[in-house]
Amino acid sequence: MQVILADKAGFCFGVNRAVDTVYREIESGVSPVYTFGPIIHNEEVIEDLERRGVRVIHTQDEIKELSGGTVILRSHGVSRAVQEAIENAGLKLVDATCPIVQKIHTIVESSSDQGYFVLIIGSPDHPEVEGIVGWAHPGQSQVVSSVEEAAALDLTGHDRICVVAQTTFHHKKFQDIVEIIRKKVYDLKGTMAENADFVVHNTICSATRERQDAARELSRQADAMIVVGGASSSNTRKLYEICSENCSNTYFIQTKEDLVGSDFSAFDCVGITAGASTPNNIIEEVQKYVRDEL
Repeated sequence: MQVILADKAGFCFGVNRAVDTVYREIESGVSPVYTFGPIIHNEEVIEDLERRGVRVIHTQDEIKELSGGTVILRSHGVSRAVQEAIENAGLKLVDATCPIVQKIHTIVESSSDQGYFVLIIGSPDHPEVEGIVGWAHPGQSQVVSSVEEAAALDLTGHDRICVVAQTTFHHKKFQDIVEIIRKKVYDLKGTMAENADFVVHNTICSATRERQDAARELSRQADAMIVVGGASSSNTRKLYEICSENCSNTYFIQTKEDLVGSDFSAFDCVGITAGASTPNNIIEEVQKYVRDEL
């Protein structure tokens, strides 16, 4: 059996930076240490941090209950209100937000200040998107998650429109949604003000696109694909969707233990890819298990 790892897989820069930030705070000896939301979407990493005393908090009410300590912002970022709540509580704030997500916050805040209506292409219940929404003025943003939602958009009365994307959104779906929105704006041009504007920022991160492209290419060659990552990881789910489109034998796992009892003897070529929040040691364990046990 041939086992091939995708050219791009595993930790991206933003995730690596966030995880390293938490471990540095632990090693500094200052306690207690909290993260607002899971620092990344990988259960094994979160469990290890919990064993080292890091506690995850989820709400502003929990912030108010803290009497001291360090709060680290998750890699997905938070809303302006959450960030201010931590600062106002007198807690030490350490920002581990992915730099690309921080850039989106800046775009949204600036655009909203200038009167733009902000369309955020992404999953409305994802923490990154929830955080992005929190940097626009109330009522000046809307989340669009599908071509169907884009087709149903009513942009009447919005002369200045800014589009951004969740960093881990499916690149092809983003392009399809943007084209639908672009046509709607074009159809409204005759009724829009002279200062009307339509701006698109493709904020899907390059690491996401690289992993999606590599997974797509490998899944076209392989008899079976294994996608490794946390169950709550958006970018890993996107990889699973892409691989499933090209390879009917696609498996979503979190660790090598999920493969116990599987039979891969009928496959000549097995491809492996992993989400941007999957540690290298887990990827290596899966590779070794497939080669040695399956």
